[in-house]
Amino acid sequence: MLSAVETLMREHIASLDSYALSLFDKLPAGKRLRAKLILKIAGESEESVKLASVVELIHAASLLHDDVIDEADMRRGLASINASFGDKTAIMIGDILYSKGFSELTYFPQEIAKKVADAVTLLSIGELMDVELSKAISEDEARYFEMIYKKTAVLIEASAAAAAMLSGKDVDAFGLYGKNLGLAFQIIDDVLDITTQSDTLGKPALHDFKEGKTTLPYIYLLSSLNTTDKAHLLSLYRVDLTAEDATWIRQKMQESGALNRCISLARRLGEEALEAIASEGNEALESVIKNMIEREF
Repeated sequence: MLSAVETLMREHIASLDSYALSLFDKLPAGKRLRAKLILKIAGESEESVKLASVVELIHAASLLHDDVIDEADMRRGLASINASFGDKTAIMIGDILYSKGFSELTYFPQEIAKKVADAVTLLSIGELMDVELSKAISEDEARYFEMIYKKTAVLIEASAAAAAMLSGKDVDAFGLYGKNLGLAFQIIDDVLDITTQSDTLGKPALHDFKEGKTTLPYIYLLSSLNTTDKAHLLSLYRVDLTAEDATWIRQKMQESGALNRCISLARRLGEEALEAIASEGNEALESVIKNMIEREF
């Protein structure tokens, strides 16, 4: 049914403008995690496909704006829209996707529309927090978790909760599942930025620190280093890393146990997510957790 979601997304944009559709077609589809959750929770129906298409339009819009903010050249191994067509075009196609997503959202029951709309508001606040936190190095773990909840996890949480509303299932349980999945997903993404090569990531490796993002692995690493090593790590903040610098960071990450701490936390979040929906007996959602968390480190 994911193909039906893709088709409907294209139909939404095609109903508006042919040039917008041509740009939309250049966007890599990605994992469609939110759509998969909706279909696995609510089942495959016309309404669940519609909801999945709306949420994925909104998610795609957020990525377009995110790439402009981060001045990203690549998105999932392909040239980003902002790199190919300019920031203005990327922002406007993002606005079109947002607007169309919200327009289609009005056809759903109020509680579903409000759940998704509230999540998008928090997502925008999370993006703003990310920008602010990137202005200076931060070791504030609580602030980091607040930011990734709003920027990443909240829309996944809303997708799962809205799907539960659509199908008459336990909204709180599935919301918790989605929230924990989103948090774990972002933590693992932060780990993969350090451990994975650029061609696999689809973006430059070890790019977070250069961008000014003090992600959880760096927060854990900073707290464990001696004065000399900490000063050296801080000297690499927001600079182009040499091969020697990259090797040093990866070595210290392993020696400090920072990466293992992150992976262990992600796994605990995944276990809590599965406990929340244990009574549902949904094996497909167990696979989602495993596939999202147990990615290659």
